[in-house]
Amino acid sequence: MQFTVDKTLSDSGARAGTIQTDHGTILTPIFMPVGTVGSVKGVHTHELRQDVKAQIILGNTYHIYLRPGMEIIEQAGGLHRFNGWDRPILTDSGGFQVFSLSSNRKLTEEGAHFRSHIDGSRHLFTPEKVVDIQRTIGSDIMMALDECPPGTSDFAYARKSLDLTKRWLERGWNRYKTTEPKYGHYQSFFPIVQGCTYPELRRESARFVTDLGADGNAIGGLAVGEPAEKMYEMIEVVNDILPADRPRYLMGVGTPANILEAIDRGVDMMDCVMPTRNGRNGMLFTPDGTMNMRNAKWANDFSPLQPDGPALVDRVYSKAYVRHLFAADELLGLQIASIHNLAFYLWLVGEARRHILDGTFKAWKEEMVVRTMRRL
Repeated sequence: MQFTVDKTLSDSGARAGTIQTDHGTILTPIFMPVGTVGSVKGVHTHELRQDVKAQIILGNTYHIYLRPGMEIIEQAGGLHRFNGWDRPILTDSGGFQVFSLSSNRKLTEEGAHFRSHIDGSRHLFTPEKVVDIQRTIGSDIMMALDECPPGTSDFAYARKSLDLTKRWLERGWNRYKTTEPKYGHYQSFFPIVQGCTYPELRRESARFVTDLGADGNAIGGLAVGEPAEKMYEMIEVVNDILPADRPRYLMGVGTPANILEAIDRGVDMMDCVMPTRNGRNGMLFTPDGTMNMRNAKWANDFSPLQPDGPALVDRVYSKAYVRHLFAADELLGLQIASIHNLAFYLWLVGEARRHILDGTFKAWKEEMVVRTMRRL
């Protein structure tokens, strides 16, 4: 994988870059749609390409490991061939899903023991096994197994958690360096910075991660209950240390305002389920704020969802029609909303890149943060 910084700014940490992978080019800053079980919910692959204009999507190691399972994925020749997506894929380690099981998991030095949410069967994720699973999935970017502590963790727990994550990272990195891809394309391995909301732990983790010299680095354990301003503070602390010549991936964030603030602080890659999850619940994101399509105020509004919107659905369907689909519990409403929201998020980061290249990002970002936080 190659990463080139195309433009930096004097009044912001924002930068535009280019990531080159064996499955294609990614222009940063970039938002990555989440395909939990190997699919982005309710969105066809051709819609991801043409309407959403996604450059890279995510797959979830935990879910794909459980179903359809590694035997099927390997027989298919990896996830790219299994789901028909020929552009880059990033897989998370499954750690966040395992740790969210709470009563159904146990952490030891060996790894994370857990019960499947599907059938209750017992499983163990070790740092080594998670690398092996991602080798079988064949993602272009693999993530290290880490523990994601709650945002409200006290210092003692955060300290213990980070120590475990560091030991797991050393084992996962060694496994990555001593194994080979299965399907003929290169796979990168990103370590994850943890440390909760404690600057000294975040700095320690960032230095530890930087010393590995990986192709890119991730920032985890944010947007998990801490105030937004604390999240922004931790991003700044970490990005002061993470190398500028490698992409920085902020995991699981967030709202349009969160994304713009993260870009302003030097983040290159982001993902979140919010566009599709909120879309399925009737919330549409637009440059001027959010719309709840279940509200009666849209019942006789026959204007397009967004006349100059980035996706074809924005110009074809009216607000009244989409409101009707949600009122009638029609599945098409969920699909339209998901495509619209994903296309908006990709438009947003594309506009951020354009303004970075033009040198006008800072003023544009300040305006857009205010606009996107409105409720229409």
